[in-house]
Amino acid sequence: MRNLIGRDFISVADLTPEELRWVIEAALELKRRFYAGERVIPLKKGKTLLMIFQKPSTRTRVSFEQAMVQLGGHVISLGWSEMQLGRGETIADTARVLTRLVDGVVARVYSHNDLIELAKYADIPVINALSDKEHPCQAVGDMMTIYEKKRRFKGLTLAFVGDGKDNVLHSLLIAAASLGMNVRVGTPRGYDPDPEVMRIAEERARITDSVIDVVRGPEEAVKGADVVYTDVWVSMGQEAEKEKRLRDLRGFQVTAELMNAAKRDAIFMHCLPAHRGFEVTNEVIDGKWSVVWDQAENRLHSQKALLALLL
Repeated sequence: MRNLIGRDFISVADLTPEELRWVIEAALELKRRFYAGERVIPLKKGKTLLMIFQKPSTRTRVSFEQAMVQLGGHVISLGWSEMQLGRGETIADTARVLTRLVDGVVARVYSHNDLIELAKYADIPVINALSDKEHPCQAVGDMMTIYEKKRRFKGLTLAFVGDGKDNVLHSLLIAAASLGMNVRVGTPRGYDPDPEVMRIAEERARITDSVIDVVRGPEEAVKGADVVYTDVWVSMGQEAEKEKRLRDLRGFQVTAELMNAAKRDAIFMHCLPAHRGFEVTNEVIDGKWSVVWDQAENRLHSQKALLALLL
């Protein structure tokens, strides 16, 4: 198995397109071995992973803990307020200490800059388990799922409907462009993706001959798409904007009618948790298009691959 030992994973852009493919290939192989009966593959025996959560988590926390256990390692999980970080210790000082005590850190934070600072002062791998800017581990699992369902990336079109500033979308833009997928983002004015993320994604799209478009209507985004993706309209930390966001995004719900505008064999994806009746209807998330449960499971196998390659 190839390795990226000692590397941080703060953004999908931290991996070259070739390295991203390595991770996906490793994830598929680890999943195959898991279902062949190898429930534990002790690649990280004796290693300890610290997980830090400033925000709530279900899928990320459970899948990372399981991933490390299935690699033969050990996990410590702490909330931000359980650590001296919650009492004012600097991130730099915390990072210097953790370098001496554990083999890697997974952190879910409000501010992306906190992750950058943690990685700057830690001499061990730091993995982004979600920030306000990106959710790269989600994107890796999503690309794995798309490959399982479609057996290719090149030439596929992923349509994202909803909040174009979404952290999951930011990671998807870079990942999809790196792998040769086209992306159409259907979002209202004022909700366009981060310009720096768009710059990176467009640079990669030029290399892979893929196309990224931002359009204003959900139907225009979804027409002829292979994958339709959405996320919540109000993410953690955006509660003060809830009423405005619900008002601005209400025309961007993924319905059965909208899915019928995509290709006949299109799949529906959502990173979860879903706010049913808002960004997606029950008919879609529970319907024939939905692969959200496979998508959630693949967080385990893709994160196992990341840990195997990085730690």
